[in-house]
Amino acid sequence: MEQESASTESETQVADDKTLAIMAYITIIGLIIAFIMYREKKDKFSAFHIRQSLGLCLCGIVIFVVGLIPILGWIASFFGSLLLLYLWIMGLINAINGRRKSVPLLGDNFKEWFKNI
Repeated sequence: MEQESASTESETQVADDKTLAIMAYITIIGLIIAFIMYREKKDKFSAFHIRQSLGLCLCGIVIFVVGLIPILGWIASFFGSLLLLYLWIMGLINAINGRRKSVPLLGDNFKEWFKNI
């Protein structure tokens, strides 16, 4: 009987962690909410995906700034946005499936840069 309650409790915890991780990828407001809720719980799965999402948001800001440059910036911004969309989808799929897998290309850097989160 105790094992059932322990497994139910851990399943609930995993579901909560996945919810925070998924929320981190859904808009910047979702990232802020996930970060605030993470500060109370301090679980590693949510922290991992918050780091990945934060890195993707910062890359999006950089792509936007590059897009302000006429012609070459527009081209770079277009292809950078497509790459960012791909990375975002990969991160979201990993969060939905409960995997702690970095997004391609920059994910390992995000883990290193934001290790204090």
